[in-house]
Amino acid sequence: MLFKYKESDLGEHRLGISSCNNSISQPLIFVLAGIPGLESSHGWFSIPFFLVFVITVLGNTTILCIIQVEKSLHEPMFLLLAMLSVVDLSLVSVTVPRMLGIFWMKAKEISFNACLTQMFFIPSFYVMESGILLAMAFDRFVAIWYPLRYTTILAKNMLVKMALAVLARAVAVLTPVPILAKRLESFQTHIIAYSYCAYMAVVQIACGDISDHIVYGLMVIVASVGLDLFFIILSYGLILRAVFQIPSWEARGKALSTCGSHLCVIALFYSPVVFSVLAQILGYHMAPYLQIIIENLYFLLPPMVNPLIYGARTKQMREWVLRILHCHGN
Repeated sequence: MLFKYKESDLGEHRLGISSCNNSISQPLIFVLAGIPGLESSHGWFSIPFFLVFVITVLGNTTILCIIQVEKSLHEPMFLLLAMLSVVDLSLVSVTVPRMLGIFWMKAKEISFNACLTQMFFIPSFYVMESGILLAMAFDRFVAIWYPLRYTTILAKNMLVKMALAVLARAVAVLTPVPILAKRLESFQTHIIAYSYCAYMAVVQIACGDISDHIVYGLMVIVASVGLDLFFIILSYGLILRAVFQIPSWEARGKALSTCGSHLCVIALFYSPVVFSVLAQILGYHMAPYLQIIIENLYFLLPPMVNPLIYGARTKQMREWVLRILHCHGN
């Protein structure tokens, strides 16, 4: 997850203090544990992770190529989809190769600076994806409420402004991550019980007062994913209001069908986050290895499934994919 709070955060960390009997100074090298408790199965875990990576790269690259070649897809919804594919490719590129290095070559060591880099880029791409999903919800809102002004409102200069806003917010919200992490001077251990450098995973092995880090992590969740989800729900509330004012049931179905792909992507992206938060609130505790596997899926499943959803539900995409397969078949 973006910033994960485990049971340990609710114990000593209620006071924002992590005590250490035998602390070490800020290490030059951290060791990523991969999936703790299942080290003997890392080879088996590498197979689905590798397949997910390959499918994600092929799927999103295909989406980008089709949108570039097919002129009829040069409209706001598909240009936003292209942005989503770029972010998805970036997200898997900064996560999966490192995981496969751990699983295949036992390459568990990571320098402190490389760890800081991962801490910034992984959640940044996640926040960007959330922002693009909000932009896509706004696109559907305009298409339903103002169909005659759709291309005017969402002209290319507006799409550029939206893309820059998504990028600027991610940078602004997550720039403090490496700065705050750099301020951590002593640690309980140099082993991170994770398959990548997650900010809160590093904070949890730090010594001393970590209350600022916990508060900041909560603020990031609220100011990014939480805010986006709120406005997405608001957008679809207004969309449903407009749709149910249409007298014809056939017209209602046609209007809602244009939102189907986006709703599937939203459900896939946000439901694991909502489930995780609810599980923690209700006091449901999972085994650490299971938590790590699920949190890895937060970053891996949406980038893989997004192009499959849009490819299956979009007529132009289906036709191009079938044409490509037919050419390869011949």
